[in-house]
Amino acid sequence: MNTSVSIKDLSLSFGAIDVLKNLDLDIHDGEFLVLLGSSGCGKSTLLNCIAGLLDVTGGQIFIKDKNVTWLEPKDRGIGMVFQSYALYPQMTVEKNLSFGLQVAKVPKAEIDKRVKRASEILQIEPLLRRKPAELSGGQRQRVAIGRALVRDVDVFLFDEPLSNLDAKLRSELRVEIKRLHQSLHNTMIYVTHDQIEAMTLADRIAIMRGGVIQQLDEPTTIYNRPVNRYVAGFIGSPPMNFMDGELRRENGKPVFRTNDVDFSLEGYDANGELPESGKVTLGVRPEHIVIDKALSEENLEVHEATVDLEEPMGADSLLWLKYAGHLMTVRVNGNVRYKVGQKIRFAFDIPLASVFDAKTELRL
Repeated sequence: MNTSVSIKDLSLSFGAIDVLKNLDLDIHDGEFLVLLGSSGCGKSTLLNCIAGLLDVTGGQIFIKDKNVTWLEPKDRGIGMVFQSYALYPQMTVEKNLSFGLQVAKVPKAEIDKRVKRASEILQIEPLLRRKPAELSGGQRQRVAIGRALVRDVDVFLFDEPLSNLDAKLRSELRVEIKRLHQSLHNTMIYVTHDQIEAMTLADRIAIMRGGVIQQLDEPTTIYNRPVNRYVAGFIGSPPMNFMDGELRRENGKPVFRTNDVDFSLEGYDANGELPESGKVTLGVRPEHIVIDKALSEENLEVHEATVDLEEPMGADSLLWLKYAGHLMTVRVNGNVRYKVGQKIRFAFDIPLASVFDAKTELRL
């Protein structure tokens, strides 16, 4: 598979503060890569380095096998979409789309052709004569995407383009961006702190923390086999349940013990051989806990917990259960109601669980 963007040993420091640390990343041709992380993790900084808006401290950036580390942004073959839209308020939509091409002295016939194509793809033809102040947030963001589109480049960079929009518009534009990628097949690098955007849009996700990529993989792999406790807790809504305890062996089989309660780890999908003993954390997602009627269909180790709280959310509900000194959340069918204090039988789907070393926080 051909590489579209290649980042080699990239570092960026502001004084004594290291923002990016010896970062290596290869992005394939036509790939939709999402840089995901909390505020301050370095994801937007990395995007700005690729765009040429920040000078790197060390390392190299290649776009289409060309070393662009010290090239101006206009010479890198990229189109960028900003969170703030960055539209010229005094210009019409059509002028906003064509202005960069006019500055680059592209022939008028070619400009008209590109503007027409972008406005058709993004369905903004009726808006071409309007100015940004007359547009809604969603329409402004479409124009901002269109301005990147007319440049006819190999790589598109998106810096949290949907974060200024309300939930409904975010959902609609997310679908449009996915359709755009399916029709254009360009390389797209997308920065967000929203894990739903990341999971639904990405071919691969790079989860960042403290200027370092923690895990780079397909969304389903990151969801089901997080490389460490940080990734496990960051991905998933509601978040993964964590219980601290220790590994033991009972009759030669692995067991997790917490507050004098044992959970069999038989069937656990380990990265290697589980150690004989040691302090660990067991992580189980709310949707990987089986309760009540579903238990009869499975050959599972059953425990009994007490309902602490119920959060109805329509199609499903979130139950907070108390057990063995822990509070844990379980996703259940929204049509069934539960009372506080009610006893409930449950079991963990151990093949989908994760066990983390208490010291290194790496998945075992």
